Amino acid sequence: MIEAIFNYEFLQNAFLSGIIIGIIAPLLGLFIVVRRLALIADALSHVALAGIAGSLYLSQQVLFLSALNPIYLGMAAAVGGSLLIERLRGAYRHFEELAIPIILSAGIGVGAIFISLAKGFGTDLVGYLFGSVSAVSRQDLGIVAFIALCVIGFVYFFYKELFALSFDREYAKVSGVQGKLIQTIFMIIVALVIGASMRIVGILLVSSLMTLPVAAAIQLAKSFKGAMLYSIAIGELSVLIGLVSAYYLDIAPGGTIVITSVIILLLVLLFKKTWQKMVRTKGEADVV
Repeated sequence: MIEAIFNYEFLQNAFLSGIIIGIIAPLLGLFIVVRRLALIADALSHVALAGIAGSLYLSQQVLFLSALNPIYLGMAAAVGGSLLIERLRGAYRHFEELAIPIILSAGIGVGAIFISLAKGFGTDLVGYLFGSVSAVSRQDLGIVAFIALCVIGFVYFFYKELFALSFDREYAKVSGVQGKLIQTIFMIIVALVIGASMRIVGILLVSSLMTLPVAAAIQLAKSFKGAMLYSIAIGELSVLIGLVSAYYLDIAPGGTIVITSVIILLLVLLFKKTWQKMVRTKGEADVV
């Protein structure tokens, strides 16, 4: 496997992209989960699907667009969807969660229309839906690396503001935090990460990489920063095991990455339950 990575550029692209995504997806996912907005990733991934399907359809109809990387239109659609979610959340102040299923439904609908118009896309679309090791180009790796720099820079410089907005928006507002601006930038960055991750994890599964490692990390960590570190570590482990499994089994990496994340989560839950039982038993024995 290691020898193959050195010999084949597409494997280098896939593993480097996977390592980067394993950091930035759980990193943003922690802020999403804390805000109880986990379904936003699902909504934006379906909007990205509409953009990808639209790009593939246009490449069939317009000759000079055939060379256009579909990931660009997918990311643009996800960014547009993130901005619409923010606008709808403002329109439904007392029912903000309605914005998510509205955009999710719109994304599925538009994607279905483009797929039906093109009479399907065969393996092209399947690679975007579930990820593909061989489809990751050097250009895709460059996009992922650039977005990762944006994510890390944004979290580094606005960590305090993001933390305040995640746990107490009223306090953040009183403290002078530009909540709307930071929230809008945050949503755009989430959309870009979803768009960049689709080659490795797949559009339909990318939200899992943003939430499952966080779900496991929350069970282990005793602080927010601890949860962040655990999330990234679990995300990386899931990506690496998933990519290696996908290579040897010759299957889509998205499924193996997600199933690995689920197994890690179940092991963490089992470990915590067993540990709590041992502590409780020891406590009862000390009392006796």
